[in-house]
Amino acid sequence: MALHRPAALVALMSGRGARTLRGQIRKSSESSTPPAQPAIAAKHPYQVDLKAGKLYAWCACGHSKKQPFCDGSHKKATPGITPLRFKLDEPKTAWLCGCKHTQSPPYCDSTHKEEFIQKAELPKQP
Repeated sequence: MALHRPAALVALMSGRGARTLRGQIRKSSESSTPPAQPAIAAKHPYQVDLKAGKLYAWCACGHSKKQPFCDGSHKKATPGITPLRFKLDEPKTAWLCGCKHTQSPPYCDSTHKEEFIQKAELPKQP
């Protein structure tokens, strides 16, 4: 089974007028503790209309109740994973990753179609 994680620092490469993205998965100071892994929030991407100049925080941990965006749930659920913050220079409609295992965060790269995502159990909603 392949292990997929969002990148810590990536450049937006899927459109004109894009700026850099920042988010991170913090590494534990203890080598015996595995790094935090995101929960699979959805087995599909989210289509969203993004505005130019607005700061967005894409949920990288998978626990937000406001998917695909962060609601601060990572602070308790996965303190080692922070949201990926980004801004666009131009408005656009985009497909943001719901499985949280894309190799091009925050955008969907179709990783959700892989068997390990499709067979995974989703977190229970309260």
